[in-house]
Amino acid sequence: MTAPVLTMPAPRTTPLRGGPALRWGVVAPGGIAADFVHALHAHTDQRVIAVASRSVDRARSFARRHDIARVHDDYAGLYGDEQVQIVYIAAPHSEHRRLAIDAIAAGKHVLIEKPIGLSADEAREVAAAAGAAGVFAMEAMWTRFLPQTDVMLHLLEDGIIGDPRLLLADLGFAADPADGGRLFDPALGGGALLDLGVYLVWLSHLWLGTPTAVTAVGTLTDSGVDQQSALVLDYASGAQALLSTSIRVTSPGAASISGSDGSVQIDPSFVFPGGFFAQRGDARGRFVDESGLRHREGMAWQAVSVAEHIDDGLLESPLHPLRTSIEVVTIIDEARRQLSRTR
Repeated sequence: MTAPVLTMPAPRTTPLRGGPALRWGVVAPGGIAADFVHALHAHTDQRVIAVASRSVDRARSFARRHDIARVHDDYAGLYGDEQVQIVYIAAPHSEHRRLAIDAIAAGKHVLIEKPIGLSADEAREVAAAAGAAGVFAMEAMWTRFLPQTDVMLHLLEDGIIGDPRLLLADLGFAADPADGGRLFDPALGGGALLDLGVYLVWLSHLWLGTPTAVTAVGTLTDSGVDQQSALVLDYASGAQALLSTSIRVTSPGAASISGSDGSVQIDPSFVFPGGFFAQRGDARGRFVDESGLRHREGMAWQAVSVAEHIDDGLLESPLHPLRTSIEVVTIIDEARRQLSRTR
């Protein structure tokens, strides 16, 4: 007897082309900025027209590689560029708050790489500044805008898995302390939680909401940043999220959500475009993202959604509002506080 098939709904994502397009400026042209610009130029109508760096030579090199016409030798120059409508901030974590507030003060919309700030207080400052200035602001949680995320939420809304009760997720990659860099520097917001754990905590927030209790155990590097940790988040419903993050080892990036009536198992790595299996009783279904976009090319959906939100006159995203970013960093604050006691 053939097992019943669970039908997958179509994703409700914003089309990658044909909608409103923004003129973007990029601050801090590093690796993630390069992937962002590639995603926009290869897959959307959005265009990056300006770049700024603390090193003008670096900005010029970035502009040549990505066909960007305007180069500014400091951030203030980009903020004052009347052609730039929105600033993408791709600097180290420690700079997110300052650069975002400076751009906002110049009247620019902002898309800020994760995490939105080093703490919930910093996140609140950014949100308050954007609200007072009347500009759009969002944390760049691009996984929220992937087709698979929308389809999973559609299943949740339709009650396919029932009440979510257990979320399991991991994310880690091995980094060598001998290489130094921002991941091991407390002053730059180093550590696994702010770099990778933000995805895990966001995913649990998406499915389960705000926890009533946070428990964190783990280890620190010699420099004092968290290198590996396990978090248990407890919820008023009795649900739990079990999360693990690491810069000691590379982990699969697996994630699953089990409910009272069914479950969802996301393809590794869950942060990238991909697919998932869903099950309810004997019925089983599979969603596969057929766009052809891979890895960080998925940032394209985030950009077109931001453009649509701004065209609609919104000051934040209804899909990833600033209060969600604040609540996620609040949970990370508590986890980092608990881990700091292990030193």
